[in-house]
Amino acid sequence: MNPTVPQLRVQDLAAFVQASAENPPLLLDVREAWELQTAGLDLPGARLMHIPMSSLPARLHELDRTQPILGLCHHGARSLQCVAFLRRQGFDSAYNIAGGIDAWSREVDPTVPRY
Repeated sequence: MNPTVPQLRVQDLAAFVQASAENPPLLLDVREAWELQTAGLDLPGARLMHIPMSSLPARLHELDRTQPILGLCHHGARSLQCVAFLRRQGFDSAYNIAGGIDAWSREVDPTVPRY
């Protein structure tokens, strides 16, 4: 884990969303479209936005700096890079979902396909 980027374990996501109810988090999925179609994460209380990693710099204006952002990818490496980028751009409430959708499938919801 990267010490400069806050990490959230998949087991803690529901509690994090619940604690953020007054300012619901954005689940920022930075995977490619085919990956999102293969395995999606339904996180009640969070709004999903799909911005592939390669498009993030150009679409930065679509994100709210005051909203908590939860970065998601396959195993957590791409989202870690994206969250580090967001934090350098002043998104102080950006967090990486450690282990990504794969960890979610293994540890929280085995009905989510692994790939």
